[in-house]
Amino acid sequence: MSIQKNLETVLENIRCAEKKAGRQENSVKLLAVSKFHPANAVLEAIKAGQCMFGENRVQEAAAKFTEIHRTHPEAELHIIGQLQSNKVKKAVQIADCIESADRIELIKEIEKQCEKINKTIKILLEVHTAEDSKSGFENFDSLLSAVQFIADGNTPHVILNGLMTMAPFTDDEALIRKSFSTVRLYAEKIRTAFPEFTLPVLSMGMSNDYKIAIEEGSTEVRVGTAIFGERNYLE
Repeated sequence: MSIQKNLETVLENIRCAEKKAGRQENSVKLLAVSKFHPANAVLEAIKAGQCMFGENRVQEAAAKFTEIHRTHPEAELHIIGQLQSNKVKKAVQIADCIESADRIELIKEIEKQCEKINKTIKILLEVHTAEDSKSGFENFDSLLSAVQFIADGNTPHVILNGLMTMAPFTDDEALIRKSFSTVRLYAEKIRTAFPEFTLPVLSMGMSNDYKIAIEEGSTEVRVGTAIFGERNYLE
């Protein structure tokens, strides 16, 4: 297995999906999901030109990326898994973006920990659009409350950079499309109500549905197995 060849294949598929959807070329970024894969696999991906990586577990990410950042400080780390409040301190130290901000209390904790180390961090608000996922803002009103909280100036160290969702794990394409189109619509409504938030990132789509996500407006897809192979479940 060649990580470089896998990356080339995934990127080619993304470009083809962009073209099919009438999207501008290179309008969709790839987040390589490196959870459960060793640091040397990430280093191989970096050598092949990949710079954005997603990790679920803060402890694993810290161990892996502390080492990687010594030689590759340009490697961008995104926390994509459900984040517990007691893990925020370490998360903001190592990450460039937290994609799974799913409640106002968590946003408050991210601000608190960022203020302590004088760091600004990007976040995505996670939207719950599938029964499979237990995290995320449940509806537009709860999402809007979080946006309002940030807009009111409560989080000077937090940059609202977009929205994220996980579609349901199903073969029903209509349900998958509805998940993604709902989030795209939410983003449009937020931009209208809060012009200061451009929300450039819509993180939607994984290995099994990213082509549909691109058709529905995704600007970032999260792909792991197709790049790194089957996971090594590190403890």
